[in-house]
Amino acid sequence: MTEAPHPLPRPQQGAALPLGAARPGPFTQPGYTENFYEAVGGHATFVRLVDEFYDGVATDPLMRPMYPEEDLGPAKERLLLFLEQYWGGPRTYSEQRGHPRLRMRHMPYAVSPAARDAWLLHMRRAVDKLELSPLHEATLWDYLERAAHSMVNSA
Repeated sequence: MTEAPHPLPRPQQGAALPLGAARPGPFTQPGYTENFYEAVGGHATFVRLVDEFYDGVATDPLMRPMYPEEDLGPAKERLLLFLEQYWGGPRTYSEQRGHPRLRMRHMPYAVSPAARDAWLLHMRRAVDKLELSPLHEATLWDYLERAAHSMVNSA
């Protein structure tokens, strides 16, 4: 038996995709009444993801200095609001901060390939702890991985 092709096309290596735009996929098809945010458990799931991620960042010698605030609480809140909005939850991020402009917001920080890899390591651990369905996990991870690669702005 052959495996069915993935319902979402994989981006070409190095292809830049808009990170704030909604993407068509299995959770936005006609007749599907639940968006990704709702399907994975809504607010509680994204709080857990962000908390787990920042637990790793807090002790990472490469990542922690990239967060200028002594308390990671504001950074956690920004990431939570962004991810919730991106995946179909409340639009609080845009209401409070305007358009996400991820690359612009990260320009003040030297995001090297090593920093990207550290970010991905902590995010991978956080995603794994969610124990999502394979489709939800793959969909979330695909986005996070592409987003991390697009933030690199230094050698």
